[in-house]
Amino acid sequence: MAGMVSGFKEFLLRGNVVDLAVAVVMGTAVTALVTSFTESFINPLLASVGGDDELGFGFTIVSGNAATFVNVGAFITALINFAIIAAVLYFILVVPMNQVRAKFARASDDAPPPEDIALLREIRDELRASRERGDG
Repeated sequence: MAGMVSGFKEFLLRGNVVDLAVAVVMGTAVTALVTSFTESFINPLLASVGGDDELGFGFTIVSGNAATFVNVGAFITALINFAIIAAVLYFILVVPMNQVRAKFARASDDAPPPEDIALLREIRDELRASRERGDG
């Protein structure tokens, strides 16, 4: 039982879970803010373009039947919401996180060693070879 609890604790404290939780909370907050913006500013602008129709910016397929109204304004508002939310999350979360990761990234194991380390390794290998030959 103690092993499962410690494993669960390790899982929760792993960076990916914390990053995901922060992203969900930030995404929810940004969504509420952007939705409020579009409902307060964008929707009235789109409705004014739609003319005198009380249903908003769009068209009715069957005249006099409100159930057949195609609400183009709502779709445009959803597109604007998506674009604003994506941009905000990208510039507030993704760009800074990529900069932090690049700053603190460790050199990969596949990368060649620095020149001074390579030179020291060559000297070491040469000294070993000379000892084995009996030169040293």
